[in-house]
Amino acid sequence: MPGGPKAGGKVVGPPTSPLVAREDFIAVPGARLFVREVGAGVPLVVIHGGPDFNHRYLLPEMDELASRYRLIYYDQRGRGKSSDGVRPDDVTIDSEIADLDRLRQHLGLEAVALLGHSWGCLLAMEYTARHPDRVDHLILMNTAPASHADMLRFRQHRQADHPERLTRMREIAATAAYASGDVAVEADYYRIHFGATLRDPRMLETVVERLRVDFTPAGIIQARAIEDRLYEQTWLRPDYDVGRELVRTRAPLLVLHGDHDFIPTDCARSIAGAVPGARFALISDCGHFAYMERSSETLELIRSFLVR
Repeated sequence: MPGGPKAGGKVVGPPTSPLVAREDFIAVPGARLFVREVGAGVPLVVIHGGPDFNHRYLLPEMDELASRYRLIYYDQRGRGKSSDGVRPDDVTIDSEIADLDRLRQHLGLEAVALLGHSWGCLLAMEYTARHPDRVDHLILMNTAPASHADMLRFRQHRQADHPERLTRMREIAATAAYASGDVAVEADYYRIHFGATLRDPRMLETVVERLRVDFTPAGIIQARAIEDRLYEQTWLRPDYDVGRELVRTRAPLLVLHGDHDFIPTDCARSIAGAVPGARFALISDCGHFAYMERSSETLELIRSFLVR
């Protein structure tokens, strides 16, 4: 994709649009990764969360950065448009990091700037810890916990603050409709899950709609199975702590967090505290979707960091 989409790539948007998106697939062992590029300038790879989502929920707000940067989004293996021919057993934390590195190679970059959201921050941290010389900037936005201990802290925080929500989520998860991947029931589950973190309740339906826009019942079931596998290989290991592995990175680090994020602020602060010179920004009146809830402030923090 350097210099434009490869043969077979698709241009999305009117030719005169300043934000023409270029869509393509890149081959990796056992899968084809869907990649979407928009903008020009310094490349910035955006890593979506979930891990049972795809990149679509980040749009259109994140595309505002395309006026200055070349944004590269991709759907992680087995999710979204990267699902074809993938089984849950084909996805591991190692394959996730290998896919990200093949994307970097495909882009022709010796080092890459990474921006993760939520679970995508964990992938960005894993990649940086394993390949510290291949990352030149690292941005963690509304980061997921970086360790088993912080995952337990997150769960305890939710249980203490919103026990009724967790009870209702467990009740939904026990239904046959949920087990079958019913899209409407899945949406109900996420309305409860994210309803506690969005400061503006009017945004809730927008978030839920975006999270499942491309999913079918089969895709939902597959994404859940992938999520379970990735949790087993990371958070559920008592010794897991990718944050402490970041001490070797030389890349500048920016950690952005909302003051009303349902992930405790201390989880994000501890990551920034592990890296000398890291910048931590707490965004006021903001939950788990900073790019959406406090868009102007969040994007300006990102722009200023990348310029610096």
